[in-house]
Amino acid sequence: MNLEKTLTAAKKEIAAGKTASDLEKTRIKFLGRNGLINQLFKKIRTLPTEEKKEAGQELNLVKNKIEALLNQQKRQLNKPLKPSQKPTKFYYALPKLGHLHPITITAEEINTFFKSLGFSTYEGPEIETDEYCFRRLNVPFDHPARDMQDTIYIKKPEILLRTQASAIETRLLEKEIPPFKAAFAARVYRNEKVNKSNHFIFHHYQAVAVDKNITLKNLIGTLDALFKKLYGEEVVVRYRCKYYPEVEPGLGLDIQCFACQGQGCPLCKGVGWIEMGGAGIIHPKVLSMAGIDPKIWRGFAFGLGLDRWVMAKYQIGDIRTLLGGNLAYKPNQP
Repeated sequence: MNLEKTLTAAKKEIAAGKTASDLEKTRIKFLGRNGLINQLFKKIRTLPTEEKKEAGQELNLVKNKIEALLNQQKRQLNKPLKPSQKPTKFYYALPKLGHLHPITITAEEINTFFKSLGFSTYEGPEIETDEYCFRRLNVPFDHPARDMQDTIYIKKPEILLRTQASAIETRLLEKEIPPFKAAFAARVYRNEKVNKSNHFIFHHYQAVAVDKNITLKNLIGTLDALFKKLYGEEVVVRYRCKYYPEVEPGLGLDIQCFACQGQGCPLCKGVGWIEMGGAGIIHPKVLSMAGIDPKIWRGFAFGLGLDRWVMAKYQIGDIRTLLGGNLAYKPNQP
């Protein structure tokens, strides 16, 4: 594989990009699902075992360099024009309206945190297949765990709106060569009854790490650091044993209710705690289905209810506020 040639070609195209549209076309060409980098990753699988790790690391470096160059060029395009560069034509500019959504702000903050730990970011389709949303997560057609998710199907039984960010994880496990670490936010859909703490459209934040000798200590240490980063050193968190088909062992993540400080209220349904996500050590079957040998590699994964993290961060007492348009509603009202 001529990685230097690929990187040189990417540099040339990025430097020639004059608009955001140009850069997006370049990103898709090199980093898209069917882009040159993913094609090279597929070729690595055909290499002898002793060459795969080194080749994968080199290709990841090239991928990261291309991402950095794209981001640098985007920032360059967004720089304010110097007086000599400003257009001479007169025009009327509309005032800037709006601001970033709290979900966007929080997702970017978490992205920054994970990038500081060496994680890459990832993405996947919102319209999924049953295979990637369920079966590759150790949930076959007849598994009782399917009853826990009120799926919204587009065409039964195979095409659906993804119910969890773990669907992206299955695609990541299939495409990447260990060791790797990735994190990503995702909008997900379930046929839920809408109330203060649940919505049929909501958001997950998922992180996955695969390496040798990964343990629960690595998982809990990462989660503790994230909780403290977003909510401060005094945050009160608990971890419970919980069943998830795709991990073994599994953990439930709870934070002390921010609305009542653990006393019990409608938001926390009177228990004083709010479930913030699920986590665990990736099940050997999930690794095997992705072509990863569980005798050599282990991993952890966790999915966070991003909307609830936003609610806790901004003291929002009703999840419906996040997707509503009523500006008169007071978001900090329990």
